[in-house]
Amino acid sequence: RWFTHFYVVSVLWNGFLLIWLFRAEFPGGSLPSWIQHMHRALGRDSQSEDAGNEHFSAILVLLLLWLHSCRRLAECLWTSVFSNGVIHIVQYCFGLGYYIAVGSTVLCQVPANIKNGKELSVQICWYHIVGVLMYVWASLHQHRCLVILANLRKSKSGKVVSLSHSVPFGDWFERVSCPHYFAEFLIYVSMAIILGFHNVTWWCVVMYVLFNQALAAVLCHEFYEKNFSSYPKHRKAFIPFVF
Repeated sequence: RWFTHFYVVSVLWNGFLLIWLFRAEFPGGSLPSWIQHMHRALGRDSQSEDAGNEHFSAILVLLLLWLHSCRRLAECLWTSVFSNGVIHIVQYCFGLGYYIAVGSTVLCQVPANIKNGKELSVQICWYHIVGVLMYVWASLHQHRCLVILANLRKSKSGKVVSLSHSVPFGDWFERVSCPHYFAEFLIYVSMAIILGFHNVTWWCVVMYVLFNQALAAVLCHEFYEKNFSSYPKHRKAFIPFVF
């Protein structure tokens, strides 16, 4: 339930950055000076021959990241049924910082000429379409899996009747123990595709998400196997048929 705070921060912060990026679209518009100063140290000031595509890719990724946070916040508030688990204060603080940093990381990918208020042309490329389709596909499955988990603790009427753990079935749960973690990883991969595959900075973000979600999935998988003797043997922990 503490992850709700992370998504509140993400919705507010990334929505704020998104507004400023849209404002920079207008003739004579630019990012505020304090953002330019911050990202001059963290980002890049070089011009790019493909600045139009890079700018569109960055604003599309920031938009999808904001929409992802909005959906996850809504699911935390109205879909998921949480137990009484707690979170370590270090992990809590790190989580808050992460969702601020990840939006700033996207903003760093905006070419310097748009930061300085110069108008750019935009061209939609094939990797934008592929990335968005993958994002939608992974998001739909993540939502379905979270609904399945929530329904394990609800009656048919939708009333919460238990906070205990049960074995989930349906959708990607037929192949892996934690498909919602796998879907999270795919969502970040889809954003790497939208950025044109070659963005090393975002692939570092993807690798962090991979190891973070894989570790959580392994721990969850071991919990299932330890506490449920009839747990399906063919299920993997994180990636279908692989791991």
